[in-house]
Amino acid sequence: MTVYLMLSAGRGPLECSWAVAGLAARLEGDAARRGVAVRRAESVPGDERDPAAADGARHRRGLCRVSTLRSVVLGLDGPGAETLAAAWTGTLCWQAPSPYRPNHGRKNWYVTARRCSLDAPRTGFDETDVDVVPCRTGGPGGQRRNKVSTAVRATHRPSGLVVVVDTERQFGLNRSLAMRRLRERLEEGDRAAAQTLAAARWHVHDELIRGDPVRTERP
Repeated sequence: MTVYLMLSAGRGPLECSWAVAGLAARLEGDAARRGVAVRRAESVPGDERDPAAADGARHRRGLCRVSTLRSVVLGLDGPGAETLAAAWTGTLCWQAPSPYRPNHGRKNWYVTARRCSLDAPRTGFDETDVDVVPCRTGGPGGQRRNKVSTAVRATHRPSGLVVVVDTERQFGLNRSLAMRRLRERLEEGDRAAAQTLAAARWHVHDELIRGDPVRTERP
């Protein structure tokens, strides 16, 4: 089972995005040493501002580009994935002078690392999971509608979702409509679940607690 870990700069300054990129690379190195497979499942790039604008010497040394990430989700796989994630969960500190503000006194840039879910479970749809029962319903349709069970009550067993269809006078047509409605409602539920997970990941950006880091790394 894949363990997902999100590193986020929160609402911090550009240096925090620089810290996310550095810490993600450091975590990937730690994963390699532990024999844990790691991949970048999702990332949001940060501002690629040129630090040379503030420090001409850096530009002359070829350090005019600094990678930044507002956030990154790392997928960890392997026997040691849980242990690795636990070692990196919490507030992380990237300790180094700012590459953008050379005269700035601050050297501690904080990042939050939190477990997250990336893929919402999909309900899936298979007609063999549906119980179909003929039934009678009231309303217009004449004597035939009252005497013949052409309506359909369809129950999707895994989810408990139930639909009743009586718009057509033929049982087969109502059955097909019932299957279609069940499929559409399950897909709507899957989309809503995916949106909820995305919103939960976004809230991680506001959970950054500066100070008392679980680990401090340096370039």
